[in-house]
Amino acid sequence: MAIMPEDKQHDEKAALGSDISQTEEICVSKDGMRVHPQPTADPLDPLNWSSLKKHTILAIVMYMYFMFTYVTTTTVPSFPELQESLGISYSEVNWTVAIPALGLSVGPLFWSSLADIYGRRIIFLVGTVIAFFATIGAAVANDYGGYMAARFFQGFGVSPAATVGMAVVGDLFFEYERGQKLGLWVLAIDTGLLVGPIIGGFIDLVSAEWIQWLTAILFAVLLVLELAFMSETLYPRNYMLARMPTDISGGADIEKSGKHRDDPTQVELRRTTKLSMLNVQPVPGMRHPRPWDSVVRFIFTFKYPVVVIGVCMYCFAWYWWMLCVITMIPAAYVQYSPQIQGLLFMGLLLGTLFSEIFMSGRLSDYIVTKLAKRNNGIRLPEMRLWLAYPAALLSAIGLILWGISVDKAHHWIVGQIAFFLFGAGIQMGNTVTASYVVDSYPLQSMSMITFYAVLINLSAFASPV
Repeated sequence: MAIMPEDKQHDEKAALGSDISQTEEICVSKDGMRVHPQPTADPLDPLNWSSLKKHTILAIVMYMYFMFTYVTTTTVPSFPELQESLGISYSEVNWTVAIPALGLSVGPLFWSSLADIYGRRIIFLVGTVIAFFATIGAAVANDYGGYMAARFFQGFGVSPAATVGMAVVGDLFFEYERGQKLGLWVLAIDTGLLVGPIIGGFIDLVSAEWIQWLTAILFAVLLVLELAFMSETLYPRNYMLARMPTDISGGADIEKSGKHRDDPTQVELRRTTKLSMLNVQPVPGMRHPRPWDSVVRFIFTFKYPVVVIGVCMYCFAWYWWMLCVITMIPAAYVQYSPQIQGLLFMGLLLGTLFSEIFMSGRLSDYIVTKLAKRNNGIRLPEMRLWLAYPAALLSAIGLILWGISVDKAHHWIVGQIAFFLFGAGIQMGNTVTASYVVDSYPLQSMSMITFYAVLINLSAFASPV
């Protein structure tokens, strides 16, 4: 990495009212593009952690994000049993999938500011504990009201995976790595959405209750992993950048600023791995929001039309169809057993995996890098949108083909091909949308992802309507 003068950067921070402090040295990549966030020479800086540690934490975040949608759809193959045991109609059983989505949409407004005050780790732990006990409640519930209440808190408990999980990704990785990592993060939510019914279909051979007991076991495993391997990633970067040099590993030349910088070991500030295991105090060295600021920021996000239009278009005109299709599968393939119905999600799963490996995160990063080189090394958020065109086309073709295959009673493989195309398009679109809103306002990434998470889950909640 190298250092470039501060006056060459666009002062977006001031325009957005950020409290990011100005530094006299700016770290740039080998191809001359500015690195964001700016790293330090502090070994406690999450950007400087080993690749193994970073990706272990990323895997835990992905695990929780996998559970984010797994809890929503894993019960779909057990709809007939739920109807019988709870004495409800098919329309009412559809709401058992929608109500966790309501918890998933309310949760980010509650957790986001708290994660910026007390740190990411404690929020993950508390959320997982809530989801664990709510899942046990769903397993033992014997009436519709109790079951629905438990399902709501399942979604509420696992909801930190969205906004707080995205913040963890931002804490660990540079902006130029974010497309691929966001792609993996999005892959987790889409995989959970589709693997849930496959597993649920086979566990339903035991009972509908055991679908919830298995989910509780998965939450218990997640809690152990969080306690053992998930370090705090919220880092007082502005405070530390003012007191120590930029990390310039790789032998790049520095233009000395002449300003005295402390050695990282001399900074007496508890941070990241030096915080207590169960930290319940505000993370020191940072400006903390008020607990209700996430709600205020959500409302204020409506003043950014590019974000509002982009997110609403994806959530309500695109992703909305995913939950509609999933909840229609038991009715569309009523001739098959719950186990076979679960296997019919394989087309969606394979399309999602294929898209992520070949057409989503890495391809998005590649396109942006190529376009940025043509633009004098300046990345623009709109460069992410080129991938939206093939994504929308694939989704539309897949959805139309599936509708025709069901209406004309074609062989099941036709529906699987349609699901493959539809799943690939949805995965690409999700990656594009998440990357675009974060790149549009990187200094307000938490607000952007909160807005995105709330609306995408509201669209899922509205699917039975």
